[in-house]
Amino acid sequence: MMATTLLERIRSKRARVGVIGLGYVGLPLCIAASRAGLSVIGFDIDDSKTKCLNAGESYIKHIPGELVADLAASGRFEATVDFSRLADVDAALICVPTPLTKHHEPDLSYVVNTTKAIAPHLRAGQLIVLESTTYPGTTRDVLKPILESTGLVCGKDFYLAFSPEREDPGNPDFSASRIPKVVGGEGEEASALANALYATFVVRTVPVSSSATAEAVKLTENIFRSVNIALVNELKVIYAAMGIDIWEVIEAAKTKPFGFMPFYPGPGLGGHCIPIDPFYLTWKAKEFELSTRFIELAGEINIAMPAYVVARLAEALDRRSRKGLNGSRILLLGLAYKKNIDDLRESPSLKLISLLEDRGAAVDYADPFIPVIPMTREHADVAGRKAVALTAEAVAGYDAVLISTDHDAFDYAMLVSSARIIVDSRNACRSRGHDAPNIVAA
Repeated sequence: MMATTLLERIRSKRARVGVIGLGYVGLPLCIAASRAGLSVIGFDIDDSKTKCLNAGESYIKHIPGELVADLAASGRFEATVDFSRLADVDAALICVPTPLTKHHEPDLSYVVNTTKAIAPHLRAGQLIVLESTTYPGTTRDVLKPILESTGLVCGKDFYLAFSPEREDPGNPDFSASRIPKVVGGEGEEASALANALYATFVVRTVPVSSSATAEAVKLTENIFRSVNIALVNELKVIYAAMGIDIWEVIEAAKTKPFGFMPFYPGPGLGGHCIPIDPFYLTWKAKEFELSTRFIELAGEINIAMPAYVVARLAEALDRRSRKGLNGSRILLLGLAYKKNIDDLRESPSLKLISLLEDRGAAVDYADPFIPVIPMTREHADVAGRKAVALTAEAVAGYDAVLISTDHDAFDYAMLVSSARIIVDSRNACRSRGHDAPNIVAA
């Protein structure tokens, strides 16, 4: 009976949705659900975020302020730090981080703490959905016991599901509502309810048999990318030793209309998924006494890329200026993990700064999306450092420029004409038609 009542509320768009975690995943969900006509409450522990959203202001650069202004003015959205308001929602979507520990083991503290925050306000007839990427079994084995400690029974009194986030920050072609949503529940009723909820505001739902299967889908997607990026990164190193341009190889190979999918090398992996998610599966596999050699090898190759880029930069300085890294002035271009966004999570640029400074270089950076480096868990030593203005005179004063992130806003013609050496880890210059002897691929 409760499931039928909730299903009717969802289908009639009378259901109120709570989104917990108003970051790169949660905020787009709020926008998509509200624009579809659902009433949404956004929850976050950061009061500065809730105040921004209630004032109609965006704090994520690739999410236009107009969208947030429309969200705030819709009458269907409010943001709060008051988690007691969870009792007012029919469905709660959990969108919190799932990082790794220093030992590359899953850190589920955000998920656990959020679930514990939900429990005191859990009521009969609610749907709880985890969106945070994690290992298969988390929804069933971690969330379910915490929520059932209230005395309510999963599948009878409340409903539990997993639907992995598939955000691609900064991609204008795929907003949250335009990306198909994989949905798996703990039981048929939970699956049906979660499927119906997402069907109200995404282009298509993809039901699977269980929450564990949905969790495995997300890991598979990102492991696929990690392994293929590792492959082209390894090919980059091999072909560079042979005097062959990996970028030219990929451009030619992708003309084959079948059997090939282009992936591109870089200075290392960044973002909230690909550098992290594969290790969730390698950790879980140990429980079954299974090794994940292929996945771990891909991780080792990708982790080694920042050191390879630094080695290429050191070699370029040795050969072209007869000056080592120690005492050199380096300008790093791009701090975000991918172009045209302000997302710094797991960015290889931070590792590059650390490696360069460990070898005695003085490093400045330029990034129009990140004017000041925020506090991060692993690179607190550079927090507060400010971006430099990117002028021809400033560029000419550095011993080398290292392109880590290929933002479109950079003036590549000016960089090529002004820099003594450009070490380009993204093929940013040549892909835009700028070629010169001072450019070194990395």
